[in-house]
Amino acid sequence: MTTALSFEHMFDIIIDVGGRTMIGDTGAGRRLIAEVTGGRVEGPKLNGKVLPGAAGDWVVVGSGGELRLDVRLTIETGDGALILMKYHGFRHGPKEVLKRLDSGEAVDASEYYFRTAPTFETGDERYYWMNNILAVGLGDRHPGGPLYHVHQVL
Repeated sequence: MTTALSFEHMFDIIIDVGGRTMIGDTGAGRRLIAEVTGGRVEGPKLNGKVLPGAAGDWVVVGSGGELRLDVRLTIETGDGALILMKYHGFRHGPKEVLKRLDSGEAVDASEYYFRTAPTFETGDERYYWMNNILAVGLGDRHPGGPLYHVHQVL
C-alpha cells in the first residue's frame, strides 16, 4: 500500500463573477452571494463553458478577511454534456495581501492560500467517471474572477 498522494491535471477553469448580493453579518461572518456570469473550462480531460444563471458562490468573509467558499457551477462540455461542479474552499493570507486582492490589484498566487475541493455530478455516460473521484483546485484571483487549476486525486 502506498501512502503518497498523486495527482493528474484535469482542466483549468476561469470563472466570471458579476454582481454581489450582501446578506450581512450572520454571526459566522459576513455572508454574500456572488453571481457567476460565465466562464470557460480548458484541459486534457474536460473542455467547455460555465453556464450563467446556473451557478453561484455563497461566500462567508471572516473577520480577518479570509474567505470560506461554497460554490456550485454547471459546466456544459464542448460535446453537450452537463456537469455539476461543487466545491468548498478557502482563501486567506496576510491582511495587506488580502487588501490588495480586494482592491483589484494583480497579486501573485504564491502570496496567499487559495484551495478548493471540487466534486462532480453528471448523468452523461461519457463523464460518469467524474461522479466517483476527488479533486483539488489551486486558485489564483484575477480581476474578473478566479482561475482554478483542477487536479484529480489518483
